[in-house]
Amino acid sequence: MRKLVKCGGRKPDRRAKAMSTRKAELSADHRRALSLLAGLSHGGTEAILLAHGFTIEMLIVLVRGGFATATPEIVHAGNRSIEVVRVGITDAGRQALDG
Repeated sequence: MRKLVKCGGRKPDRRAKAMSTRKAELSADHRRALSLLAGLSHGGTEAILLAHGFTIEMLIVLVRGGFATATPEIVHAGNRSIEVVRVGITDAGRQALDG
């Protein structure tokens, strides 16, 4: 399975660059993801977003386009430490929803 934060070594996606310059290119799924993130005060985990039907590739486009952030963090559950990725909306993402 591909991880959201593990994709940083690839070349920037041309779609992400185009999306950052033209808000109209946001698909209904992109807007739905941003809307979900806007309602979560601390963002959502990658797992939650995947459970809502979003793909890693779509989340990468949002992050590379500047509409969202992806931050790895460690969560402790009992004796276990689990690495999760928390995805949050940026100001540009909020503006894209408003416009």
